[in-house]
Amino acid sequence: MNAKFELDTKKVWVPGSHGMVASALVRCLQQENVTLLETSREEVDLTDSQQVKNFYATQRPDVVLLAAAKVGGIYANDHYPADFIGQNTIIQYNVIHYAAKYGIKKLLFLGSSCIYPKECPQPMKEEYLLTGPLETTNQWYAIAKITGIKMCQAYRKQLGCDFISALPTNLYGPNDNFHPENSHVPAALLSRFHTAKIDGSSAVHVWGSGKPLREFMHVDDLADACIYLIKNYSASESVNIGTGEEISIANFAELIKQTTRFSGNIIFDTNRPDGTLRKRLDVEKLLTLGWRYKIELVDGIAQYYDWYLNEVYCEQN
Repeated sequence: MNAKFELDTKKVWVPGSHGMVASALVRCLQQENVTLLETSREEVDLTDSQQVKNFYATQRPDVVLLAAAKVGGIYANDHYPADFIGQNTIIQYNVIHYAAKYGIKKLLFLGSSCIYPKECPQPMKEEYLLTGPLETTNQWYAIAKITGIKMCQAYRKQLGCDFISALPTNLYGPNDNFHPENSHVPAALLSRFHTAKIDGSSAVHVWGSGKPLREFMHVDDLADACIYLIKNYSASESVNIGTGEEISIANFAELIKQTTRFSGNIIFDTNRPDGTLRKRLDVEKLLTLGWRYKIELVDGIAQYYDWYLNEVYCEQN
């Protein structure tokens, strides 16, 4: 399980490098002695097998960190199921299959905590995967991600490829998606509370009852954990990446309210779905490997809001 991999001087490819997770991986890798290969969708369309094959053939990376995916919140997952299962499956097949064909030395595939069963025991251990039905609103995305994990395991078993997978918790940070309906909880709430403050609104509506518990991690911590796993982990089993701590949506909304200095009320819209009630990851395996998160939630959300003001709100205004 613990197998040292020398990342120094390697050529490392981060597909889709403009996304939140991929761009965090790029920032982290810039601190390493590697040759960094960044590609946007315009440069390499990961759904196009010929483009992916050509990239491997010409650039010959040693290491691949696959975080690129079609992602979205509850609304997007529920309303565009064909896009989520189709595009993600194609992306994963192309990148993982041709990584094996071209002898990539190490590949890390990022799944998601949402692939665990809907009624999963808490905290969620890696071995609980595929032990029960999925949450129906995001089952299409989950099935695609499970396929990616199984691909890594299959290529490792059949061909001896050093392909590993990790399951990150809910993320926030620079380059997040702030679409009003397709964003995840942190981005949706941050932009909603900030807009309400600017508009002088008396209240902010939050989807659901506020009772579900969620675990949130700064994306820079995730990137640091991924690089650590590349260097220190080699096995077929996935590894959870998270803080191991949870907060209710109601308390998280209150934290966003305080951070944005919104003075109005919070109204919970119980006509909107709650999703899974608890999703805390068991991070004992990661702790045993020697890694722990560094950015506390209060500090991370403050940094997140500063980035939003400087990079998103300023551009919009």
